[in-house]
Amino acid sequence: MSLAVKAGAKKIGPPDPAALLAWYDRHRRVLPWRASKGERADAYRVWLSEIMLQQTTVKAVAPYYARFLARFPSVAALAAASLEDVLKLWAGLGYYARARNLHACAQAVAERHGGEFPDSEEALRALPGIGAYTAAAVAAIAFDRRASPVDGNIERVIARLFAVAEELPGAKPRIRALAGELTPPRRAGDFAQAMMDLGATLCTPAKPACVLCPWMDSCASRARGDPERFPRKAQKKTGALRRGAAFVAVRADGFILTRRRPAQGLLGGMTEVPTTEWTRDFDAATALAGVPLQAQWRRVPRVVTHTFTHFPLELSVYQAEVPATRKAPAGMRWTPLAGLAGEALPNVMRKVVAHALGTDLLRPQR
Repeated sequence: MSLAVKAGAKKIGPPDPAALLAWYDRHRRVLPWRASKGERADAYRVWLSEIMLQQTTVKAVAPYYARFLARFPSVAALAAASLEDVLKLWAGLGYYARARNLHACAQAVAERHGGEFPDSEEALRALPGIGAYTAAAVAAIAFDRRASPVDGNIERVIARLFAVAEELPGAKPRIRALAGELTPPRRAGDFAQAMMDLGATLCTPAKPACVLCPWMDSCASRARGDPERFPRKAQKKTGALRRGAAFVAVRADGFILTRRRPAQGLLGGMTEVPTTEWTRDFDAATALAGVPLQAQWRRVPRVVTHTFTHFPLELSVYQAEVPATRKAPAGMRWTPLAGLAGEALPNVMRKVVAHALGTDLLRPQR
């Protein structure tokens, strides 16, 4: 595949990987999980950061990464932990299937590979929760294999560099192929991180700093004069609104009624306050038919809104105070309010509790 492209009538030469690597050597970001120049990257830290960074920003991930590394300094330590402890530490970071896959993968590395990550894309992809991107990222960054991970930043860089006309997600195979052709045989890990840094700092979604880019003269979209139009994206479809009710029962001695969600499915294994089912045809007039226990329930004004990947959600919130002697219904438990921040409470439930109790103490730490 030729990497030379045409921008209108002007033919543009192929981008030089050496130019990007030279730029990276001068401007590389300092990140908690990134090895210093000249140091070998640790596969566990690379893998942990890549899983955490999926669908999340560097700023949001940094404190979670530090806490995870302090609690689980090695893949063996993570494998030996309980899923509940992993979910508690993950709470607030979102996309909770990642935490379950993280734990399963650590156990697989411990059991199948003696606690050491394999160094090939093929072997990495055989592990739970590791897809094509993560396998390529770990292989390249930790083991310097000639692999080409394509995250959102790299996708944007490639789409602009070659003015890829197809819309995403249909353009993904071509973008991956172009990235693969561009990856040099040496310093593949540095090259992948250089592409990530280029997209994060210069080739940004809005107002890219083209005049500072080491590939300025090889970029087809810049030559066209419309880099911000790339990558082109198909209109995103939003799922239908779902609604439901959430019930916040607080005991007189400072305990709140909670339960654990089923292990499989949305927010699997996480802690929540009792709720009705979340449906498209929820009838607020019948919400109190689903209360977890009998009490004087009051409706808290306004609703809590939250957006999941596939649908938006609105929850009506009801709150009640009950005596300290009240027993928890079957399948539920009383959790001390003082310890609620340490529970595996997803963001939507943090919003519900804060809304009901008028406190922001349960906001996820950042």
